[in-house]
Amino acid sequence: MENRSIHGMWSSRLMFILAATGSAVGLGNIWRFPYMTSDNGGGAFVLVYLLCIASVGLPILIGEVLIGRHGRLSPINSLRKIIKESNSASGWVVLGWMGILAGILILSFYSVVAGWTLNYSWIYFKQLFSSTPIITDPGATFSALLGSAGELTFWHTLFMLLTVAVVALGVEKGLERAVRWLMPALFLLLIALVIYGMTTGYAGQAAAFLFKPDFSKVTADVFLAAMGQAFFTLSLGMCTMMAYGAYLPREGVSIPGSGIAVALTDTGVALLAGMAIFPIVLNYGINPSGGGPGLIFTSLPLAFNEMPFGALYGLLFFGLLSVAAWTSSISLLEPGTAWLVERFGIGSRKRAALLLSGLSWLLGLLSVLSFNHWSHIKLLGRDVMGLIEFISSDLMLPLGGLLISLFVGWSVKQQILKKELPEMSSGLFRVWLWMVRIVAPALVLLIFIGKIKG
Repeated sequence: MENRSIHGMWSSRLMFILAATGSAVGLGNIWRFPYMTSDNGGGAFVLVYLLCIASVGLPILIGEVLIGRHGRLSPINSLRKIIKESNSASGWVVLGWMGILAGILILSFYSVVAGWTLNYSWIYFKQLFSSTPIITDPGATFSALLGSAGELTFWHTLFMLLTVAVVALGVEKGLERAVRWLMPALFLLLIALVIYGMTTGYAGQAAAFLFKPDFSKVTADVFLAAMGQAFFTLSLGMCTMMAYGAYLPREGVSIPGSGIAVALTDTGVALLAGMAIFPIVLNYGINPSGGGPGLIFTSLPLAFNEMPFGALYGLLFFGLLSVAAWTSSISLLEPGTAWLVERFGIGSRKRAALLLSGLSWLLGLLSVLSFNHWSHIKLLGRDVMGLIEFISSDLMLPLGGLLISLFVGWSVKQQILKKELPEMSSGLFRVWLWMVRIVAPALVLLIFIGKIKG
Protein backbone atom coordinates (compact mmCIF):
# COMPACT_ATOMS: atom_id res chain seq x y z
CA MET A 1 0.00 0.00 0.00
CA GLU A 2 3.00 2.29 0.49
CA ASN A 3 3.69 2.20 -3.25
CA ARG A 4 0.41 1.21 -4.92
CA SER A 5 -3.28 1.98 -4.53
CA ILE A 6 -5.81 -0.84 -4.67
CA HIS A 7 -7.69 1.24 -7.27
CA GLY A 8 -4.72 1.35 -9.69
CA MET A 9 -1.98 3.83 -10.51
CA TRP A 10 -1.17 6.50 -13.07
CA SER A 11 1.41 5.03 -15.43
CA SER A 12 3.53 8.19 -15.32
CA ARG A 13 3.83 11.71 -13.97
CA LEU A 14 2.51 12.98 -17.31
CA MET A 15 -0.72 11.04 -16.89
CA PHE A 16 -1.25 12.59 -13.46
CA ILE A 17 -0.62 16.07 -14.87
CA LEU A 18 -3.08 15.45 -17.72
CA ALA A 19 -5.71 14.11 -15.32
CA ALA A 20 -5.26 16.93 -12.79
CA THR A 21 -5.26 19.52 -15.58
CA GLY A 22 -8.39 17.92 -17.00
CA SER A 23 -10.04 18.30 -13.62
CA ALA A 24 -8.91 21.92 -13.40
CA VAL A 25 -9.83 22.93 -16.96
CA GLY A 26 -13.59 23.26 -17.04
CA LEU A 27 -16.33 25.38 -18.52
CA GLY A 28 -15.51 28.31 -16.23
CA ASN A 29 -11.91 28.41 -17.47
CA ILE A 30 -12.90 28.75 -21.08
CA TRP A 31 -15.70 31.26 -20.77
CA ARG A 32 -14.91 33.10 -17.51
CA PHE A 33 -11.15 33.53 -17.19
CA PRO A 34 -10.60 35.32 -20.55
CA TYR A 35 -13.19 38.01 -19.87
CA MET A 36 -11.97 38.41 -16.27
CA THR A 37 -8.48 39.00 -17.65
CA SER A 38 -9.59 41.53 -20.25
CA ASP A 39 -11.81 43.45 -17.82
CA ASN A 40 -9.32 43.58 -14.94
CA GLY A 41 -6.07 44.86 -16.33
CA GLY A 42 -5.02 42.27 -18.93
CA GLY A 43 -1.44 41.23 -18.27
CA ALA A 44 -1.59 42.90 -14.85
CA PHE A 45 -4.44 40.59 -13.86
CA VAL A 46 -2.50 37.56 -15.12
CA LEU A 47 0.44 38.52 -12.90
CA VAL A 48 -1.88 38.97 -9.90
CA TYR A 49 -3.55 35.66 -10.71
CA LEU A 50 -0.20 33.82 -10.86
CA LEU A 51 0.77 35.41 -7.54
CA CYS A 52 -2.49 34.10 -6.07
CA ILE A 53 -1.82 30.65 -7.55
CA ALA A 54 1.55 30.65 -5.78
CA SER A 55 0.17 31.87 -2.45
CA VAL A 56 -3.23 30.12 -2.33
CA GLY A 57 -3.53 27.43 -4.96
CA LEU A 58 -0.19 25.65 -4.92
CA PRO A 59 0.26 25.32 -1.13
CA ILE A 60 -3.18 23.69 -0.77
CA LEU A 61 -2.80 21.63 -3.95
CA ILE A 62 0.49 20.20 -2.65
CA GLY A 63 -1.20 19.42 0.67
CA GLU A 64 -4.12 17.60 -0.97
CA VAL A 65 -1.92 15.51 -3.28
CA LEU A 66 0.40 14.75 -0.37
CA ILE A 67 -2.46 13.33 1.72
CA GLY A 68 -3.63 11.17 -1.17
CA ARG A 69 -0.21 9.79 -2.07
CA HIS A 70 0.60 8.99 1.56
CA GLY A 71 -2.71 7.24 2.16
CA ARG A 72 -3.08 5.44 -1.21
CA LEU A 73 -6.84 5.20 -0.52
CA SER A 74 -10.00 7.23 -1.03
CA PRO A 75 -9.87 10.72 0.53
CA ILE A 76 -11.85 9.59 3.59
CA ASN A 77 -9.59 6.62 4.32
CA SER A 78 -6.38 8.44 3.39
CA LEU A 79 -7.35 11.07 5.95
CA ARG A 80 -8.07 8.37 8.53
CA LYS A 81 -4.66 6.83 7.94
CA ILE A 82 -2.74 10.10 8.24
CA ILE A 83 -4.85 11.16 11.26
CA LYS A 84 -3.91 7.93 13.04
CA GLU A 85 -0.22 8.26 12.21
CA SER A 86 -0.18 11.89 13.37
CA ASN A 87 -2.24 11.24 16.52
CA SER A 88 -4.62 13.96 15.36
CA ALA A 89 -8.27 14.48 16.26
CA SER A 90 -10.52 12.02 14.44
CA GLY A 91 -12.91 14.83 13.54
CA TRP A 92 -10.61 15.92 10.71
CA VAL A 93 -12.07 13.08 8.62
CA VAL A 94 -15.06 15.36 8.01
CA LEU A 95 -12.88 16.93 5.29
CA GLY A 96 -13.31 13.78 3.21
CA TRP A 97 -17.06 13.61 3.70
CA MET A 98 -17.46 17.31 2.90
CA GLY A 99 -15.39 17.00 -0.27
CA ILE A 100 -17.32 14.00 -1.57
CA LEU A 101 -20.67 15.65 -0.83
CA ALA A 102 -19.56 18.87 -2.54
CA GLY A 103 -18.48 16.87 -5.59
CA ILE A 104 -21.87 15.14 -5.87
CA LEU A 105 -23.73 18.44 -5.53
CA ILE A 106 -21.51 20.24 -8.04
CA LEU A 107 -21.77 17.38 -10.54
CA SER A 108 -25.57 17.55 -10.29
CA PHE A 109 -25.82 21.05 -11.81
CA TYR A 110 -22.54 20.88 -13.76
CA SER A 111 -23.96 17.97 -15.75
CA VAL A 112 -27.01 20.05 -16.66
CA VAL A 113 -24.88 22.94 -17.93
CA ALA A 114 -22.53 20.54 -19.72
CA GLY A 115 -25.61 19.12 -21.40
CA TRP A 116 -26.08 22.50 -23.09
CA THR A 117 -22.69 22.08 -24.78
CA LEU A 118 -23.64 18.62 -26.03
CA ASN A 119 -26.90 20.01 -27.40
CA TYR A 120 -25.11 22.81 -29.28
CA SER A 121 -22.45 20.38 -30.55
CA TRP A 122 -25.26 18.31 -32.04
CA ILE A 123 -26.89 21.39 -33.58
CA TYR A 124 -23.67 22.44 -35.30
CA PHE A 125 -22.99 18.88 -36.43
CA LYS A 126 -26.38 18.90 -38.17
CA GLN A 127 -25.65 22.35 -39.58
CA LEU A 128 -22.63 20.94 -41.42
CA PHE A 129 -25.14 19.21 -43.69
CA SER A 130 -27.56 22.15 -43.95
CA SER A 131 -27.37 25.01 -46.41
CA THR A 132 -29.03 27.45 -44.01
CA PRO A 133 -28.24 28.24 -40.35
CA ILE A 134 -30.24 26.19 -37.87
CA ILE A 135 -29.83 28.84 -35.15
CA THR A 136 -31.32 31.97 -36.66
CA ASP A 137 -32.35 33.54 -33.36
CA PRO A 138 -29.77 32.45 -30.75
CA GLY A 139 -31.64 34.04 -27.85
CA ALA A 140 -34.84 32.21 -28.71
CA THR A 141 -32.97 28.93 -29.27
CA PHE A 142 -31.30 29.13 -25.89
CA SER A 143 -34.53 30.13 -24.14
CA ALA A 144 -36.36 27.24 -25.78
CA LEU A 145 -33.70 24.83 -24.54
CA LEU A 146 -33.95 26.12 -20.96
CA GLY A 147 -37.74 26.07 -21.14
CA SER A 148 -37.90 22.38 -22.10
CA ALA A 149 -37.49 20.16 -19.05
CA GLY A 150 -37.54 17.07 -21.29
CA GLU A 151 -34.74 18.26 -23.56
CA LEU A 152 -32.59 19.43 -20.63
CA THR A 153 -33.11 16.06 -18.93
CA PHE A 154 -32.08 14.18 -22.07
CA TRP A 155 -28.77 16.01 -22.44
CA HIS A 156 -28.17 15.93 -18.67
CA THR A 157 -28.70 12.15 -18.75
CA LEU A 158 -26.41 11.66 -21.75
CA PHE A 159 -23.61 13.65 -20.14
CA MET A 160 -23.95 11.75 -16.86
CA LEU A 161 -23.74 8.45 -18.74
CA LEU A 162 -20.52 9.60 -20.43
CA THR A 163 -19.11 10.47 -17.01
CA VAL A 164 -20.03 7.24 -15.26
CA ALA A 165 -18.78 5.17 -18.22
CA VAL A 166 -15.25 6.45 -17.60
CA VAL A 167 -15.24 6.24 -13.79
CA ALA A 168 -16.76 2.74 -13.72
CA LEU A 169 -13.80 1.32 -15.66
CA GLY A 170 -11.26 2.27 -12.98
CA VAL A 171 -7.99 4.19 -12.98
CA GLU A 172 -6.02 2.53 -15.80
CA LYS A 173 -8.86 1.46 -18.12
CA GLY A 174 -11.13 4.42 -17.37
CA LEU A 175 -9.56 7.60 -16.02
CA GLU A 176 -6.13 7.26 -17.63
CA ARG A 177 -7.42 6.06 -20.97
CA ALA A 178 -9.90 8.96 -21.04
CA VAL A 179 -7.35 11.69 -20.27
CA ARG A 180 -4.81 10.07 -22.61
CA TRP A 181 -7.19 10.80 -25.49
CA LEU A 182 -9.41 13.63 -24.28
CA MET A 183 -6.69 16.04 -23.12
CA PRO A 184 -4.72 15.91 -26.39
CA ALA A 185 -8.05 16.30 -28.20
CA LEU A 186 -8.80 19.36 -26.06
CA PHE A 187 -5.39 20.87 -26.84
CA LEU A 188 -5.75 20.17 -30.57
CA LEU A 189 -9.24 21.68 -30.70
CA LEU A 190 -8.00 24.74 -28.84
CA ILE A 191 -5.00 25.21 -31.14
CA ALA A 192 -7.23 24.83 -34.21
CA LEU A 193 -9.57 27.53 -32.87
CA VAL A 194 -6.64 29.84 -32.06
CA ILE A 195 -5.26 29.41 -35.60
CA TYR A 196 -8.68 30.25 -37.00
CA GLY A 197 -8.85 33.32 -34.76
CA MET A 198 -5.53 34.51 -36.17
CA THR A 199 -7.03 34.55 -39.69
CA THR A 200 -9.63 37.15 -38.69
CA GLY A 201 -7.10 39.97 -38.56
CA TYR A 202 -7.96 40.70 -34.94
CA ALA A 203 -5.43 38.42 -33.24
CA GLY A 204 -3.13 41.33 -32.34
CA GLN A 205 -6.01 43.34 -30.92
CA ALA A 206 -7.20 40.30 -28.96
CA ALA A 207 -3.70 39.76 -27.57
CA ALA A 208 -3.55 43.38 -26.45
CA PHE A 209 -7.05 43.02 -25.00
CA LEU A 210 -5.86 40.08 -22.92
CA PHE A 211 -2.21 40.73 -22.16
CA LYS A 212 -1.49 44.48 -22.26
CA PRO A 213 -0.97 45.33 -18.58
CA ASP A 214 -3.10 48.08 -17.07
CA PHE A 215 -2.18 48.28 -13.39
CA SER A 216 -4.68 51.12 -12.83
CA LYS A 217 -7.47 48.52 -12.94
CA VAL A 218 -5.91 46.35 -10.24
CA THR A 219 -7.96 47.06 -7.11
CA ALA A 220 -8.74 45.15 -3.93
CA ASP A 221 -11.77 43.63 -5.66
CA VAL A 222 -9.56 42.46 -8.52
CA PHE A 223 -7.21 40.78 -6.02
CA LEU A 224 -10.20 39.02 -4.44
CA ALA A 225 -11.47 37.91 -7.85
CA ALA A 226 -8.01 36.61 -8.78
CA MET A 227 -7.72 34.72 -5.48
CA GLY A 228 -11.13 33.15 -5.99
CA GLN A 229 -10.29 32.13 -9.55
CA ALA A 230 -6.91 30.71 -8.45
CA PHE A 231 -8.61 28.63 -5.77
CA PHE A 232 -11.53 27.30 -7.78
CA THR A 233 -9.65 26.66 -11.02
CA LEU A 234 -7.41 24.02 -9.38
CA SER A 235 -10.38 21.96 -8.13
CA LEU A 236 -9.39 22.51 -4.50
CA GLY A 237 -11.49 21.78 -1.44
CA MET A 238 -13.45 18.82 -2.82
CA CYS A 239 -10.84 16.06 -2.40
CA THR A 240 -10.37 15.50 -6.14
CA MET A 241 -6.64 16.08 -5.87
CA MET A 242 -6.48 13.75 -2.86
CA ALA A 243 -8.06 10.99 -4.94
CA TYR A 244 -5.80 11.62 -7.93
CA GLY A 245 -2.78 11.93 -5.62
CA ALA A 246 -3.47 8.42 -4.28
CA TYR A 247 -2.68 7.05 -7.75
CA LEU A 248 0.53 9.09 -8.17
CA PRO A 249 3.81 7.10 -8.32
CA ARG A 250 6.35 7.89 -5.63
CA GLU A 251 9.60 7.18 -7.45
CA GLY A 252 10.96 10.11 -9.42
CA VAL A 253 7.76 12.18 -9.13
CA SER A 254 7.86 15.56 -7.41
CA ILE A 255 4.56 16.72 -5.95
CA PRO A 256 5.51 20.45 -6.04
CA GLY A 257 6.85 20.13 -9.60
CA SER A 258 3.73 18.34 -10.75
CA GLY A 259 1.57 20.97 -9.04
CA ILE A 260 3.39 23.80 -10.82
CA ALA A 261 2.96 22.00 -14.16
CA VAL A 262 -0.79 21.63 -13.54
CA ALA A 263 -1.20 25.29 -12.55
CA LEU A 264 0.75 26.60 -15.56
CA THR A 265 -1.01 24.29 -18.03
CA ASP A 266 -4.40 25.26 -16.62
CA THR A 267 -3.57 28.96 -16.96
CA GLY A 268 -2.20 28.45 -20.47
CA VAL A 269 -5.41 26.73 -21.60
CA ALA A 270 -7.51 29.58 -20.21
CA LEU A 271 -5.43 32.21 -22.01
CA LEU A 272 -5.43 30.26 -25.27
CA ALA A 273 -9.22 30.08 -24.96
CA GLY A 274 -9.21 33.85 -24.87
CA MET A 275 -7.12 33.95 -28.04
CA ALA A 276 -9.67 31.64 -29.67
CA ILE A 277 -12.76 33.58 -28.57
CA PHE A 278 -11.78 37.26 -28.60
CA PRO A 279 -10.69 37.60 -32.25
CA ILE A 280 -14.18 36.40 -33.21
CA VAL A 281 -15.81 38.63 -30.60
CA LEU A 282 -13.90 41.71 -31.79
CA ASN A 283 -14.34 40.92 -35.47
CA TYR A 284 -18.11 40.81 -35.18
CA GLY A 285 -18.54 43.65 -32.70
CA ILE A 286 -19.83 41.48 -29.86
CA ASN A 287 -19.60 42.84 -26.32
CA PRO A 288 -17.23 40.52 -24.40
CA SER A 289 -17.97 41.97 -20.97
CA GLY A 290 -19.50 39.52 -18.51
CA GLY A 291 -18.58 36.47 -20.58
CA GLY A 292 -20.62 33.41 -19.73
CA PRO A 293 -23.75 31.71 -21.02
CA GLY A 294 -24.92 34.99 -22.57
CA LEU A 295 -21.75 35.30 -24.64
CA ILE A 296 -21.31 31.62 -25.43
CA PHE A 297 -24.87 30.55 -26.26
CA THR A 298 -26.53 33.71 -27.54
CA SER A 299 -23.81 36.02 -28.91
CA LEU A 300 -21.19 33.78 -30.51
CA PRO A 301 -23.75 31.82 -32.59
CA LEU A 302 -24.54 35.10 -34.39
CA ALA A 303 -20.89 35.28 -35.44
CA PHE A 304 -20.84 31.61 -36.42
CA ASN A 305 -23.74 32.27 -38.82
CA GLU A 306 -21.76 34.94 -40.67
CA MET A 307 -18.21 33.61 -40.65
CA PRO A 308 -16.75 31.25 -43.26
CA PHE A 309 -16.96 27.64 -42.09
CA GLY A 310 -19.01 28.87 -39.15
CA ALA A 311 -20.75 25.53 -38.66
CA LEU A 312 -17.40 23.74 -38.41
CA TYR A 313 -16.08 26.38 -36.00
CA GLY A 314 -19.23 26.08 -33.89
CA LEU A 315 -18.89 22.28 -33.79
CA LEU A 316 -15.22 22.52 -32.77
CA PHE A 317 -15.93 25.20 -30.17
CA PHE A 318 -18.80 23.41 -28.44
CA GLY A 319 -16.91 20.13 -28.79
CA LEU A 320 -14.07 21.80 -26.89
CA LEU A 321 -16.47 22.87 -24.14
CA SER A 322 -17.92 19.35 -23.96
CA VAL A 323 -14.48 17.75 -23.58
CA ALA A 324 -13.46 20.27 -20.92
CA ALA A 325 -16.65 19.55 -19.00
CA TRP A 326 -16.19 15.78 -19.36
CA THR A 327 -12.65 15.72 -17.96
CA SER A 328 -13.81 17.81 -15.01
CA SER A 329 -16.90 15.74 -14.28
CA ILE A 330 -15.05 12.43 -13.98
CA SER A 331 -12.90 13.97 -11.25
CA LEU A 332 -16.02 14.97 -9.31
CA LEU A 333 -17.30 11.39 -9.27
CA GLU A 334 -14.03 9.58 -8.51
CA PRO A 335 -13.51 10.37 -4.76
CA GLY A 336 -16.90 9.03 -3.66
CA THR A 337 -16.65 6.03 -5.98
CA ALA A 338 -13.27 5.07 -4.50
CA TRP A 339 -14.69 5.23 -0.97
CA LEU A 340 -17.69 3.05 -1.83
CA VAL A 341 -15.37 0.47 -3.41
CA GLU A 342 -13.29 0.34 -0.22
CA ARG A 343 -16.34 0.22 2.02
CA PHE A 344 -18.37 -2.43 0.20
CA GLY A 345 -15.86 -4.47 -1.80
CA ILE A 346 -13.16 -4.07 -4.40
CA GLY A 347 -15.30 -5.62 -7.15
CA SER A 348 -18.10 -3.08 -6.83
CA ARG A 349 -16.65 -0.11 -8.78
CA LYS A 350 -19.29 -0.19 -11.51
CA ARG A 351 -22.09 -0.37 -8.93
CA ALA A 352 -20.46 2.36 -6.84
CA ALA A 353 -20.11 4.70 -9.83
CA LEU A 354 -23.70 4.02 -10.93
CA LEU A 355 -25.03 4.63 -7.41
CA LEU A 356 -23.29 7.97 -6.98
CA SER A 357 -23.98 9.17 -10.51
CA GLY A 358 -27.64 8.16 -10.09
CA LEU A 359 -27.87 10.23 -6.91
CA SER A 360 -26.22 13.19 -8.61
CA TRP A 361 -28.48 12.75 -11.66
CA LEU A 362 -31.59 12.88 -9.45
CA LEU A 363 -30.32 16.03 -7.75
CA GLY A 364 -29.65 17.45 -11.21
CA LEU A 365 -33.36 17.27 -12.00
CA LEU A 366 -33.83 20.03 -9.41
CA SER A 367 -31.55 22.24 -11.51
CA VAL A 368 -33.39 21.23 -14.69
CA LEU A 369 -36.73 22.26 -13.18
CA SER A 370 -35.31 25.54 -11.87
CA PHE A 371 -35.13 26.81 -15.47
CA ASN A 372 -38.76 26.12 -16.31
CA HIS A 373 -41.48 24.64 -14.08
CA TRP A 374 -39.85 25.86 -10.86
CA SER A 375 -38.43 29.11 -12.22
CA HIS A 376 -40.72 31.06 -9.90
CA ILE A 377 -39.30 29.42 -6.75
CA LYS A 378 -36.74 31.51 -4.91
CA LEU A 379 -34.83 30.36 -1.82
CA LEU A 380 -32.58 32.88 -0.08
CA GLY A 381 -32.97 35.08 -3.15
CA ARG A 382 -31.77 32.33 -5.52
CA ASP A 383 -33.40 29.80 -7.80
CA VAL A 384 -32.98 26.13 -6.91
CA MET A 385 -29.86 25.59 -9.03
CA GLY A 386 -28.36 28.84 -7.77
CA LEU A 387 -28.88 27.73 -4.17
CA ILE A 388 -27.22 24.34 -4.79
CA GLU A 389 -24.32 26.08 -6.50
CA PHE A 390 -23.97 28.60 -3.67
CA ILE A 391 -23.94 25.93 -0.95
CA SER A 392 -21.50 23.60 -2.75
CA SER A 393 -19.18 25.95 -4.66
CA ASP A 394 -19.29 29.16 -2.64
CA LEU A 395 -19.51 27.72 0.88
CA MET A 396 -18.33 24.10 1.00
CA LEU A 397 -15.29 24.42 -1.28
CA PRO A 398 -13.66 27.44 0.43
CA LEU A 399 -14.44 25.92 3.82
CA GLY A 400 -12.91 22.63 2.70
CA GLY A 401 -9.81 24.39 1.38
CA LEU A 402 -9.44 26.36 4.60
CA LEU A 403 -9.67 23.22 6.75
CA ILE A 404 -7.31 21.24 4.50
CA SER A 405 -4.62 23.90 4.79
CA LEU A 406 -5.03 24.04 8.57
CA PHE A 407 -4.99 20.24 8.85
CA VAL A 408 -1.86 19.83 6.73
CA GLY A 409 -0.08 22.79 8.28
CA TRP A 410 -0.85 22.24 11.95
CA SER A 411 -2.05 18.68 12.52
CA VAL A 412 -0.03 16.37 10.25
CA LYS A 413 3.37 15.30 11.59
CA GLN A 414 6.26 17.03 9.84
CA GLN A 415 7.99 13.67 9.36
CA ILE A 416 5.10 12.64 7.09
CA LEU A 417 5.23 15.92 5.18
CA LYS A 418 8.99 15.66 4.64
CA LYS A 419 8.67 12.03 3.56
CA GLU A 420 6.30 13.04 0.76
CA LEU A 421 8.32 16.13 -0.21
CA PRO A 422 11.91 14.86 -0.30
CA GLU A 423 12.86 17.11 -3.19
CA MET A 424 12.25 20.23 -1.09
CA SER A 425 15.26 21.76 0.62
CA SER A 426 14.82 22.62 4.29
CA GLY A 427 14.45 26.29 3.37
CA LEU A 428 11.79 25.67 0.73
CA PHE A 429 9.98 23.32 3.08
CA ARG A 430 9.81 26.01 5.77
CA VAL A 431 8.49 28.53 3.23
CA TRP A 432 5.79 26.10 2.03
CA LEU A 433 4.83 25.20 5.60
CA TRP A 434 4.49 28.89 6.47
CA MET A 435 2.36 29.43 3.36
CA VAL A 436 0.06 26.49 4.10
CA ARG A 437 -0.20 27.37 7.81
CA ILE A 438 -0.69 31.14 7.65
CA VAL A 439 -0.92 32.72 4.20
CA ALA A 440 -3.23 30.29 2.39
CA PRO A 441 -5.77 30.00 5.25
CA ALA A 442 -5.93 33.78 5.62
CA LEU A 443 -6.50 34.32 1.91
CA VAL A 444 -9.04 31.50 1.59
CA LEU A 445 -10.88 33.03 4.54
CA LEU A 446 -11.08 36.27 2.54
CA ILE A 447 -12.52 34.32 -0.41
CA PHE A 448 -15.03 32.67 1.91
CA ILE A 449 -16.16 35.98 3.41
CA GLY A 450 -16.31 37.57 -0.03
CA LYS A 451 -18.55 34.78 -1.35
CA ILE A 452 -20.92 35.08 1.61
CA LYS A 453 -21.12 38.87 1.33
CA GLY A 454 -21.35 38.71 -2.46
